[in-house]
Amino acid sequence: MQVSVESTGPLERRIAVEVPAERVEREVDNKLRALGRTAKIKGFRPGKVPLKVVQQQYGDQVRQEVLGDLLQATYSEALDQEKLQPAGRPRIEPEQQAPGEAFRYTAIIEVFPEVKLQGLDQIEVSRPLVEIGDDDVDKLLQRIRRQHAEWEPVERKSADGDQLVVDFEGSIDGEPFEGGKAEKATVELGAGRMLKDFEKGLTGVQAGQDLSFKVNFPKDYNAEHLAGKKAVFKAHVHSVSAPRLPEVDDAFAERLGMSEGGVSRLMEELRKSMEREVEQATQGRVKQQVLDQLYEKNPIELPTPLVDEEIRRLQQDMVQRMGMGEDSQPDLPRELFEEEARKRVALGLLVGEVIREHEIRIEEDRVRQAIGRLVAGQENPEETARAYLSDPDTRRGIEAMVMEEQVVDLLLESATVKDQKTSFEDLVSQGQG
Repeated sequence: MQVSVESTGPLERRIAVEVPAERVEREVDNKLRALGRTAKIKGFRPGKVPLKVVQQQYGDQVRQEVLGDLLQATYSEALDQEKLQPAGRPRIEPEQQAPGEAFRYTAIIEVFPEVKLQGLDQIEVSRPLVEIGDDDVDKLLQRIRRQHAEWEPVERKSADGDQLVVDFEGSIDGEPFEGGKAEKATVELGAGRMLKDFEKGLTGVQAGQDLSFKVNFPKDYNAEHLAGKKAVFKAHVHSVSAPRLPEVDDAFAERLGMSEGGVSRLMEELRKSMEREVEQATQGRVKQQVLDQLYEKNPIELPTPLVDEEIRRLQQDMVQRMGMGEDSQPDLPRELFEEEARKRVALGLLVGEVIREHEIRIEEDRVRQAIGRLVAGQENPEETARAYLSDPDTRRGIEAMVMEEQVVDLLLESATVKDQKTSFEDLVSQGQG
């Protein structure tokens, strides 16, 4: 078998393969003879069909099957011979093959880039330093109380923190628009779930009131047909309610799962929960900075098949988040995902090179610690942890996460790390953002 390789781009390779005619004919002959032992042809007993008859009956079909098998086998042989590592499936350009002639084809592939790491000692990280105070714990407690509030109708005008039930319909230049109408919708003032102008228009109103107000949609609004537009909303207020927060007592603590220890146990668990959140958010912030700089300092050529595959994965994730079924999948433009896909592929290659260069091996203790963090606070943490460890797919995902953490830790050894005092609120809100 003859193989030649031509570089036609930074990563593209054209592999020309020629399989000798002798090998092709030998494989065809062997397959015809094997077929002759089982073929059922009228006028001949099984196993007694002359080879020439079998060839007349099945020759073309057998030759195509042999060529397909040879293509797969010799393609793998060519990759091994030339020490090529394809980054995706090949594009095959076969030539016509007649009996007695060599079988020739060209496989066009993209290979993985050569990665040479640089700038790892120039990484600079700002690490959040958070001290959880009693005020932070109390703010969390107040949020939890609000989540368990009971709403009581009030006769006064609406204010921040109230909940309204309203009918509304919006129009732009006198024309109603899609998504601008609702009946008996619940609006909580100050919750930030609606546009500021919308909440402002419903502030200072009373139950039974009819009103109209203007809303300016931001230029970066996620609905393109509304971005930057000015709308007028007409609304009818059915009710205005104020929250009645539950008392912080042992009964409230029990409602939150503290069957023993009462309020003091509740406050202790809230602090522990916040400490876990700080640890995870800090690790996430540091990890993101390290990976961002690893990416920025190491530009590399990216194989198109890997980028295309990652774009498809991001499109599928978006479809699932949108709750769309297979029959109604939107045609999401690849441009929306290309930048993120390229970054993910590049980081995968760069992280892989760090692992190879430093011979990093997964640490089993860290896998168990990661699982412990994931199951913390669940009803049956030990049982859930065992389920994670025993499920191959879940375990592989956790191991990949841990390996990335080990890479980040290694890069931090040569990085410049500066602690920056940060409030709990800022750390959490930036993480959510």
